[in-house]
Amino acid sequence: MNQDPTVTGAERLLLVLTALASHGKAMSVKDMLGATGLAQSTLYRQVALLKRWGFVTDDDGFYAPGPICLQLALGFDVNSMLVEASRASMMQLSRATQESVGLIVALNDQVICLEMVESTQSLRCSFEKGRAVPLRAGASAKSLLAFMADKTRSETLGRQFAGDDAARAALEAELDGIRARGYAISDSEIDPGVWGVSAPVFRRTARGAGASASITLMAPSSRAAGREQQLADWTVRTANAISARLQNA
Repeated sequence: MNQDPTVTGAERLLLVLTALASHGKAMSVKDMLGATGLAQSTLYRQVALLKRWGFVTDDDGFYAPGPICLQLALGFDVNSMLVEASRASMMQLSRATQESVGLIVALNDQVICLEMVESTQSLRCSFEKGRAVPLRAGASAKSLLAFMADKTRSETLGRQFAGDDAARAALEAELDGIRARGYAISDSEIDPGVWGVSAPVFRRTARGAGASASITLMAPSSRAAGREQQLADWTVRTANAISARLQNA
């Protein structure tokens, strides 16, 4: 990865933290250099500062998020208006369908799970809380992309499909259909044997109403067969109920 020459000193710290947060396991210096595009001397300076403040831990040359990050995560769980407004409806949808339900957002060209209600069935599908995948495939990604502001979507697709105009055009056509239908469906696009349906959650801001997240229901493909429309309808109703709650908050 080549570092953007416009990245400021403060942003270099954020590059390191974002790399650690999204990697999923402890990182070597080589891993971090590749993920951030920073020079080695610059990387060491950022890591030293983050270690001093408790944002990074060092275990024999492998780096991971530090204990202060846990406090941030706990504060997010307690204080996030989006999570709080969504949790009860997500639990209701999971009980009604007996499937897993996630609250998903788009950030830094990734799909990130903010909250997950697990199915009680022994065979179940889930998207681990905090997990991130590229914003280009799967029901969650397509729902988020379809209902983004046009300019944001165009810029995101430009980064995700640089040099692959055919794949971008195919996805844009699919996104048109998702906007018309009101939800996205995928089968085995991210994880084999996993079917998903995702519907947008809208929140009114000073700049108007816009999609801020998606509700995604996940099920084994074999169990979703024959129930696709019913599961989609329930998911859309749940997303609409959360949107109404947020816009009245």
